[in-house]
Amino acid sequence: MKIRYSMIGGGPGSFIGAVHRRAAWLDGGFELVGGAFSSNSSQSKSTGEELGLSAERVHGSFEAMLEAEVRLSGEERIQAVSIVTPNHVHAAPAIRALEMGFHVIIDKPLALSLDEAREIEKLVKKTGRVLALTHTYAGYPMVKEARHLVKSGKLGKIRKIFVEYPQGWLSTFLESEGNRQAGWRTDPARSGAGGSVGDIGTHAAHLAEYVSGLRITEICAELNTVVNGRQLDDDAAALLHFEEGASGVLIATQVAAGEENAVKIRVYGELGGLEWIHSNPNSLLFKPLDGPAQIYRAGTGYLHESTSANTRLPAGHPEGYIEAFANIYTGFSRAIQDYEKGNYQGPESYDFPSLEEGIRGMAFIETMIASSKSDKKWTKFSI
Repeated sequence: MKIRYSMIGGGPGSFIGAVHRRAAWLDGGFELVGGAFSSNSSQSKSTGEELGLSAERVHGSFEAMLEAEVRLSGEERIQAVSIVTPNHVHAAPAIRALEMGFHVIIDKPLALSLDEAREIEKLVKKTGRVLALTHTYAGYPMVKEARHLVKSGKLGKIRKIFVEYPQGWLSTFLESEGNRQAGWRTDPARSGAGGSVGDIGTHAAHLAEYVSGLRITEICAELNTVVNGRQLDDDAAALLHFEEGASGVLIATQVAAGEENAVKIRVYGELGGLEWIHSNPNSLLFKPLDGPAQIYRAGTGYLHESTSANTRLPAGHPEGYIEAFANIYTGFSRAIQDYEKGNYQGPESYDFPSLEEGIRGMAFIETMIASSKSDKKWTKFSI
């Protein structure tokens, strides 16, 4: 059974909308039937036409779209919405969709602020609906293998975690040139209080916690605005304390000229370490304390079942960004199907980021900002 869904956002100029649509389609779990792709009605209609959707199910506002859908019969109406708007239009449609009985998948971060995220939290707990958050890197098979190696004790007690996300695309004052993506991502009214720390720092923090299985407990951060005229930080770094005595370093910068999306994580324990690099996503390097380094490869028979379940192709056939997104969508689809059968047990059963990760992401942004402004060395991180 395909899950019927509509998209909010993802119209002209939105690269992430197309990514979500392809990911939802990939494993055949979803059918896009409508949307409010833009607040400009004509642009929304145009996108709907390009996607071959019925004009009656394409609207110029998410309010109109949701109201129209809820009036349809149960066999016709959508079951879920995908929210791919800029951050300031995350909370309102998510809250309204949950109130009207729809499941929600939403691009990270969860909201514009922690207060907004708390409002979404109330509705998820009240309605019991499924909410998924697209922290993409958790969807990569070899990231899941890394998580398994840590959880199985292969590295021993974790001591050190290094995670970095350098980009170079905001090395110039790109927002002054009419670049749409740069425009909203550097505007506090649309992006929120964090620039690089919200846009990519949340990805790095989530990846560190997901792989290590440990939560960040304290942060000592520095945020910089390197490019003159920019309103938000474009460069962030932090020392981290984790549960169980582990420590770490996080870097998230968008002014690393020449870099693309150079995500990298290294985790070290008493017995060895591991390393995963986004530019070579089908490989995982394991480095034991007393032995040669080993390269684990996606699509092979020796990997954990959770890794294999998120891999579609034999070894040597690259899978990447769209497939990682699709793994989150596929978990979301299974959760909705179980929900409708009365068997939904919560997001942890389906291995996709959800409400708790969204709340932690917003708290991370606010703690990073608070730490960077504080005279104290360390700032407690909690939700």
